[in-house]
Amino acid sequence: MDGAVNTVEPGFCRDCLMRQAGGGRRCSTCGSPRLVRHAEIERLHLAHIDCDAFYAAIEKRDRPELRDRPVIIGGGRRGVVSTACYIARIHGVRSAMPMFKALEACPEAVVIPPDMEKYVAVGREVRAMMLALTPLVQPISIDEAFLDLAGTDKLHRMPPAMVLARFAREVEARIGITVSVGLSYCKFLAKVASDLDKPRGFSVIGEAGAKAFLADKPVTLIWGVGKAFSASLERDGIRTIGQLQRMELAELMRRYGSMGSRLYHLSRGDDEREVDPERDTKSVSAETTFDVDLSSATDLVPVLRGLSEKVSARLKKAELAGRTVVLKLKTRDFKTRTRNRQLGDPTQLADRIFRTGQALLERELDGTKFRLLGIGVSDLADAGRADPPDLVDEHARKRAMAEGAIDALRGKFGRKAVETGYTFGRGSAANPPETPEE
Repeated sequence: MDGAVNTVEPGFCRDCLMRQAGGGRRCSTCGSPRLVRHAEIERLHLAHIDCDAFYAAIEKRDRPELRDRPVIIGGGRRGVVSTACYIARIHGVRSAMPMFKALEACPEAVVIPPDMEKYVAVGREVRAMMLALTPLVQPISIDEAFLDLAGTDKLHRMPPAMVLARFAREVEARIGITVSVGLSYCKFLAKVASDLDKPRGFSVIGEAGAKAFLADKPVTLIWGVGKAFSASLERDGIRTIGQLQRMELAELMRRYGSMGSRLYHLSRGDDEREVDPERDTKSVSAETTFDVDLSSATDLVPVLRGLSEKVSARLKKAELAGRTVVLKLKTRDFKTRTRNRQLGDPTQLADRIFRTGQALLERELDGTKFRLLGIGVSDLADAGRADPPDLVDEHARKRAMAEGAIDALRGKFGRKAVETGYTFGRGSAANPPETPEE
């Protein structure tokens, strides 16, 4: 029709990266149906990249015979699910689900113990490829990160959206796993977008349609709105983000304090946080799930010592120290207890982490049986501020010197070269799956 306005949104093919001028459903060049179209596609530059079922994808890559089978990464029947492939997820298996429930839902699943060393190595490969795109990479975990590609058009000779599609294709070809990409104008919506079309997804949320997109979504989509807080909002009759959009800032803050400000801004798609490549790690921790519930100090203290040494080793390797020691326990009925104590100075010493954790643990030894024990540190700082000389406790200085000597021996001969009296010769009722540091 003469005078008609062309409403076809600009876009490109994710497979051949050719721009699409028409409105067809397949690429005009290669015939692929994997097209990306959006009115703002040429100017959006903030992305969230998330590896798809990361641990399981790596195992399937390394064991092709598992490609069409449900795979669960986790501990034994007493452990929990670290992750599950998408076939297992169709059967209802979810991360953090108790293993016995996962196997009830999907009894034919192949269960593989996690190999964190392998997963970390692959994560570093993906991270290196991200850094080749832009220096503004903010890791969130081992398998996901935010990227800001503003100003990289001349370097890559294409807009950020196409750079990200090429990146996803290269990860799949070079590393053998897949990623999903969320592209937007802010971090909140980039993260939301990356979850929309998994696996191998590429979703875009623009600024013009953000508020309308969010309106009918549940409040739990907003960062920080977990099970307990969503129940509180439910009691106040608030279920959707659209309801928050109709409320004033003052009212939300009066009801929910500082969280009210987050609800107000994020419900409207307002998120001014920048991608920060220098963002500090929030915490370093290690935990383990037992094959048999444990309740006595005799059983639990050696495990705590071993975990404290793992946390210490990770801190030393990362040149970090933590000021707050956090103890985590999970009871046989899956209730979690978290206890913490702040130290006078940051530490990276296994001895100090262990002794602090032991004091916290002793208060919980009332006969309760525990299925999980964890220890970690938060409030992280540079290692240069760690463990100044203790002028009061001379024994602390001697223990620190002894630990340094042990570290040197382990560095030369391996971790098992030296063991403390807490762990030497003791079998463990624990399964190996641990929480990677975040």
